[in-house]
Amino acid sequence: MQPPDVVLTVPARGLVLLIGASGAGKSTFAARHFAPTEILSSDVFRALVSDDERDQSATPHAFDVLGRVLAHRLRRGRLSVVDATNVSPGDRRSFLRLAALARRPAVAIAFDLPDTACQERNARRPGRVVDPAVVHRQVEGVRRTLANPERFLAEGYAAVHVLTGVEAVEAVRIQRDPRLRPPPG
Repeated sequence: MQPPDVVLTVPARGLVLLIGASGAGKSTFAARHFAPTEILSSDVFRALVSDDERDQSATPHAFDVLGRVLAHRLRRGRLSVVDATNVSPGDRRSFLRLAALARRPAVAIAFDLPDTACQERNARRPGRVVDPAVVHRQVEGVRRTLANPERFLAEGYAAVHVLTGVEAVEAVRIQRDPRLRPPPG
């Protein structure tokens, strides 16, 4: 039996932060629901600066370039989806700051999947498998974020959507709302 569609509202002109462990299905989700030009993938930016998306030493440079592209897109009023793990507040802070500077709303979509599901999907990834211990730490990071919803919401989101389980991720439909505004303050 197919679960009913879950409709997530995102800004037509703002930031969508995907939050989840490696193997949670963020990139597949992004590709299914957003145009390629709207997706800013940390893996792609790592490949752009080093010719290898697995080169973790390129991460600081990759995020520098990703942040610059994001700032320009937000100033131009383009929907921008950051496809990265984003599991800690520090990971998300600079992206949220860029959205606030551009006076654009930010929405979080958190992938709350069991460790076993992320580990299984991670093991099947073509090209790049993340160390299982790293995936486990990322899953725990997502759980810490979701365990304190008040602090999470206080980061500055217009909305937060939590997808619990693989079935919920599969059942999503995205609705773009041009009226969605940044939170006051």
